[in-house]
Amino acid sequence: MGEIITAILLGILEGLTEFLPVSSTGHLIMATELFGYDAAQWAQFNVVIQLGAILAVVVVYFRTLWDMGMGFLRLDPVAVRFVRNLLIGFMPAAIIGLMVKDKIAVLLETPMVVGWAWLIGGIAMLGLERTVRPGADSGVADIPLKKVIGIGFVQCLAMIPGTSRSGATILGALAMGVGRKTAAEFSFFLAIPTMIGAATVKILSEPEGLMSGAALIGWTEIAIGTLAAFLTALVVIRLFVTFVSRFGFGPFAWYRIAIGCAAIAWLTLR
Repeated sequence: MGEIITAILLGILEGLTEFLPVSSTGHLIMATELFGYDAAQWAQFNVVIQLGAILAVVVVYFRTLWDMGMGFLRLDPVAVRFVRNLLIGFMPAAIIGLMVKDKIAVLLETPMVVGWAWLIGGIAMLGLERTVRPGADSGVADIPLKKVIGIGFVQCLAMIPGTSRSGATILGALAMGVGRKTAAEFSFFLAIPTMIGAATVKILSEPEGLMSGAALIGWTEIAIGTLAAFLTALVVIRLFVTFVSRFGFGPFAWYRIAIGCAAIAWLTLR
């Protein structure tokens, strides 16, 4: 029963933070440290439950994704550009991620990295919030290819736990002149291939775990955690764009700075 409750709590935490610029991975790592979970047992769980949050994107934006998919089959120019932008934006993370996955695994076991990433990222977010003026919203399909490539490389910064994939992509897009709503939606859509790829690599790279049924944290916990992440992310996605349009990224920046300082102090003094 303890593992089930833990799976629910971690799933809710994943759903709350996956699309906010505060780093879901960082929160899961720090939760492991704070509550004393065995990080190795929950490593695959933490990656795979992200698929629940991704499913929430599919549900919220089902009509857009369906229209773009059908349009792509008809070679509709807007749909072709939409799919092109997603694939090209995803490629840097796919290539670089495979090249440095062993180094990423080491970082995932280093909580202090999360604290500093939270702090530095929060300061950078405040700076960008006060200096960058976003462009007009024009839609994901209309983001120029040069900017798509740039956003794709910026997303790679999120391989450092605590950085935040959504934060890096959204703020990177804003810095390149993309509108707030378009930047947020592109980040949501870009999460679909990125997170599916990460979960697939994690499962296949450790065949002695989930695929063999030998993992101590198995498919039951993952199913429950994924459902919790999905339901929570449904709410967050619907509210996030409205919140950012009204309040900007300042509240998230100050939150990152506060928890970053707290995490660094706690990890240093414990």
